[in-house]
Amino acid sequence: MTRIPDIASARLSDAELAVNFADAHPPFTAGQATVEADRCFFCYDAPCVEACPTGIDIPKFIKAIATGNMQGSAKTILESNILGGSCARVCPTEILCEQKCVHNAREEGNPIRIGALQRHATDWQMEHGGQPFTRAPLTGRRIAVVGAGPAGLACAHRLAMHGHDVMLLDARSQPGGLNEYGVAAYKLADEFARREVDFLMDIGGITFEGNRRLGADLSLVELRRDYDAVFLGMGLAGVRAMGVEGEELEGVQDAVTFIEAVRSRDKKDVPVGRRVVVIGGGNTAVDAAVQARRLGADEVTLVYRRGHEQMSATPVEREWAQTNGVTVRLWSSPVRMVPEDGALGGVEFARGVATADGRATYDAEDTFVVPADMVLKAVGQIFVSDPISGEAVLVKNGRIVVDSAYRTTMEGVYAGGDCTAGEDLTVAAVRDGRDAAEAISKALSATGVAA
Repeated sequence: MTRIPDIASARLSDAELAVNFADAHPPFTAGQATVEADRCFFCYDAPCVEACPTGIDIPKFIKAIATGNMQGSAKTILESNILGGSCARVCPTEILCEQKCVHNAREEGNPIRIGALQRHATDWQMEHGGQPFTRAPLTGRRIAVVGAGPAGLACAHRLAMHGHDVMLLDARSQPGGLNEYGVAAYKLADEFARREVDFLMDIGGITFEGNRRLGADLSLVELRRDYDAVFLGMGLAGVRAMGVEGEELEGVQDAVTFIEAVRSRDKKDVPVGRRVVVIGGGNTAVDAAVQARRLGADEVTLVYRRGHEQMSATPVEREWAQTNGVTVRLWSSPVRMVPEDGALGGVEFARGVATADGRATYDAEDTFVVPADMVLKAVGQIFVSDPISGEAVLVKNGRIVVDSAYRTTMEGVYAGGDCTAGEDLTVAAVRDGRDAAEAISKALSATGVAA
């Protein structure tokens, strides 16, 4: 008789789930924001600006907060990063702009809280309504944007600002991409991702069609025929397999699928094991582990094959996992899923030893087992090139190849975000989409025909 894994939904009450998935970092009050803004030196050639992938004029927007000009502060942010609200919540500001703050030299470990101030300003804009940007005179040009994640949304908004009409297409039913489906629910609480998309699209000129998949009911040839230009911002739709014995057992699933369920369903309907093992060392692994714990798992263990220094999860994310009751085990590589009466019973790991270059060697004879009802795999996502295979778009090392103007090797087709080589950050995807839109608009203006 096959044992049924102890995986169940509604482990906690509605009240407990509401607390566990509330906003992880409450926003500044107006008074707190003013006090924090007043700490800023408003540096000339500010290093924090150089560290921001979208180049937001950080001293300018903070000075506007300090002087009570909230509308001016928000517009300064949004003209560089139209998704500034979500980036303030999900981007690792502690290793980007805040790490470069000059206060670190004067007050070690106490930089200006740039991310929180950015959230304060963009939240004010959304709460008070109104689109701070207007469209240029209509050009009659039509651009197809494939992928409604951060890169595609930023591209669509900037193209609409330039007076072009945009058809925004996505394989999912709703726009938002990673922000809507792939980020921990407590980071973008209160339907913020959806409200931000509504705010962005309020500029006009953007039409969204969901459940449209490139390679299924869409082709690049057709899009290129019907539109003046095409932008590809599909992100990383594939999930890397571990390739270990027992990976097909019930109870083993991808962390991204689990996170999507938490994001898109009622929390009490999302099943979770009592003993959960998360395999991986990135922010996705942390998001999955913490959310499993907050859904009611008794034990959650995050296992990574190397050390803290090699984890792509930021120090803040690692600390967040541990303060939420997640056990972190390092230098351990999965060997196999251990069956128990035909179902998942645990995961066997080989112990590793660090080498001089920071890598590890593993002893196949020195193993241990972590009991588990559920395993969440977070070992990386990959770009799925099948939808554009056979087209004139060059893919190299698993990503679309683009030049400095975001042009692919197919005439009139541009790309940006995670499907191209880059930092795999939301803010970097926004930059790519924005800058690609500028390149597309410039090319259309120059040729008068097509990009």
